[in-house]
Amino acid sequence: MKKEKNGAAVHRYKKVSERFLYAYSITRRYGMKQNNNYGYIQKCEDIYLTFPPQHQKEQPGLEYIMEPKPISERRQCGRKLENKVAIITGGDSGIGRAVAYDFVKEGASVVIIYYDEEYDAKETENKIKELGGNCLLLQGDLKEQRFVQKCINSTINYFGKIDILVNNHALQFIQSSILDISPEQLNLVFQNNIISYFYVIQAALPYMKRGSNIINTTSITAYQGNKELIDYSATKGAIVALTRSLSLSLVEQGIRVNAVSPGPIWTPLIPSSYSAQAVSTFGRETSKVPMMRAGQPCEVSPCYVFLASEDASYITGQVLHPNGGTIVGS
Repeated sequence: MKKEKNGAAVHRYKKVSERFLYAYSITRRYGMKQNNNYGYIQKCEDIYLTFPPQHQKEQPGLEYIMEPKPISERRQCGRKLENKVAIITGGDSGIGRAVAYDFVKEGASVVIIYYDEEYDAKETENKIKELGGNCLLLQGDLKEQRFVQKCINSTINYFGKIDILVNNHALQFIQSSILDISPEQLNLVFQNNIISYFYVIQAALPYMKRGSNIINTTSITAYQGNKELIDYSATKGAIVALTRSLSLSLVEQGIRVNAVSPGPIWTPLIPSSYSAQAVSTFGRETSKVPMMRAGQPCEVSPCYVFLASEDASYITGQVLHPNGGTIVGS
């Protein structure tokens, strides 16, 4: 191992031309600040982009003669989101709240944007403080571009950066026919569920650097459809297209964009959308899934941690499906 002046540890492979080596073999200790519980924070910056010409005559092949060797172990030092700053829309309750808790447990500070659910937001903030995390609450309407920009400005003023953006807010209204969807409802659902995603991304992106990532919440309805949630399903399909297209747009900047597509999850959106009878069979008859039950937010939030972390460093433009066993095309 060779030590360079900047403190980087550079591993050299004797038999491999240096032009085939990239900075995966460079591991820097950022600030050398020790975390009492988790040791030093380290990060592998890049991986091999090209390989020296080589061929093996027999399959499945032998790893020990490959040059360079495949990287089979990820360096794990500390929590997965240590010192990251995450914005979570709709983070006061439901899936957003569970994501906030998991992010904080992994070392992130969180900005929670909510509409008007003051009690839920304060409850979430208090829990985050109990977990030893940092939280900034911002209340307002994300359909208003001026408020969106205010949220981004407040985040930068308070935390100084944005590493992770989770677009998670949504609303839905049950209608038995497309003829029952009024122009006012149609405009509201699209403004809230997809157009505001554009607003938030456009405002946050100038502050996001290489290694940052965006996670959008779509829905199983984008893949299966729902005859009583036609407008909602359409917005969720648009989020899938947004995720895929934006991932292609930002990949060269080193910013990953992915999505999570939950199935029937027990969140405040359910009792505020369905009748009491429909709620009583949620996951079993209403929005029935193979597991025959609704999921809990804590069963979805690990997907967001995975996508936000370096564990998903080779994943962009993709959708994860915590949906109780329903098989869908990704």
